[in-house]
Amino acid sequence: MPPSAHPPPSHPPLLPRTLAADVSTYVGAPATRVRLSGWVHRRRRLSGLAFVVIRDRSGTAQVVVKDPAALAQVDTLTEETTVDVVGMTSPNSQAPGGVEIIDPLLIPLTSPAATPPIEMWRPTHSAGLPTMLDHGPVTWRHPRQQAKWQLAAASMHGFRRTLESQSFTEIQTPKLVESATESGANVFSVDYFGKRAYLAQSPQFYKQMCVGIFERVFEVGPVFRAEPHDTVRHLAEYVSLDAELGFIDDHRDVVAALRDVLAGMVESIHERASSAVELLDVDIPRVPAELPVIHFREALEIVGAPSDEPDLAPAHERALGAWAKERHDSDFLVVEGYPMVKRAFYTSPQPDDPRWSNSFDLLFRGLELVTGGQRLHRYDDYVAALTQRGEALSPYEGYLETFRHGMPPHGGFAIGLERWTARLVEAENIREVTLFPRDLHRLAP
Repeated sequence: MPPSAHPPPSHPPLLPRTLAADVSTYVGAPATRVRLSGWVHRRRRLSGLAFVVIRDRSGTAQVVVKDPAALAQVDTLTEETTVDVVGMTSPNSQAPGGVEIIDPLLIPLTSPAATPPIEMWRPTHSAGLPTMLDHGPVTWRHPRQQAKWQLAAASMHGFRRTLESQSFTEIQTPKLVESATESGANVFSVDYFGKRAYLAQSPQFYKQMCVGIFERVFEVGPVFRAEPHDTVRHLAEYVSLDAELGFIDDHRDVVAALRDVLAGMVESIHERASSAVELLDVDIPRVPAELPVIHFREALEIVGAPSDEPDLAPAHERALGAWAKERHDSDFLVVEGYPMVKRAFYTSPQPDDPRWSNSFDLLFRGLELVTGGQRLHRYDDYVAALTQRGEALSPYEGYLETFRHGMPPHGGFAIGLERWTARLVEAENIREVTLFPRDLHRLAP
């Protein structure tokens, strides 16, 4: 057999990996040989020894280095270099989890890492938002940044778990569509094999279609809005938590479902992201047994706006948020009955006064978080609504077919995940909680 055919000599098998958070389980136990794998979070070099903090997905662990050869190696291991560390557990009340690793063997898994744009070991950072966004693949490693997304991830889990427990079916709908969901002004057009297509503004049409199949559906996915807004609350792409349910009496059934979802998201945060809550000192809202509800007309009176105002301005939303906190001790407020002229054509009007809609917005701490309501469910009503707005039926034929074949009264809502998370952590800019934001100026990283 030629030399090249012989396999290379194998290294002794590595120990099973121990996560940093699990090092604490060795408190009071005999010294045990363990292996950590992670990033060099921080090095502190003293005379004759060094402390190396290793970070992984679970937290940090402290490694004590005294061997001269290992100390020389520590000097070459820059922060963020990935390593394996094999050593013995030893009690130390000052170490994370009360245990540190001594007599270590340090095994670099890469070349020394380049200097990161922020110091991960500092409890906070002073970098500006452009730096954080430009270097997102690295800056999101900071524990405070990670904690923001842990809140978002726990919220998505709670959203899914709550709806699955109520017999909702999770769906995934197309993001390339042949017509705009609500208006052609705020969509991204793309070349689709020589034809014009659009990035979906929402899964609205498809989730309604799926109510005719599954009765209750939800989706977690991206939506795209070509809105020329360069504000702290708008993104061109964001994550939408959508739900739609059939056989409702009116939009109040949708509000009740939304309330359950919010409670489930909060519960999941407490269960799955308590460390993130503690690290960021987040004031997690209490979801009341019933969300406070006011009519749009009453909302205008509360904020002192003209009675013919067609919508609520951001200043109105903030004032209503303060009112809800003072009057109901609630971070949430439902405003129902928005004027039909400000709602999409598929919105069901208020039965006793068709000027108003059976729709609502949910304000969370003074910011619009959710839009929802009851939809039309009869084919003839869709024809009348589109005709009244001067729109042709042909672009909507695939959607309208659903209503020719029997649809139940239904409705739904959509939650903007990034807005939710931004309000939780009281971020000044929604981009602070968005992994890789897309807006007027940003298409990378």
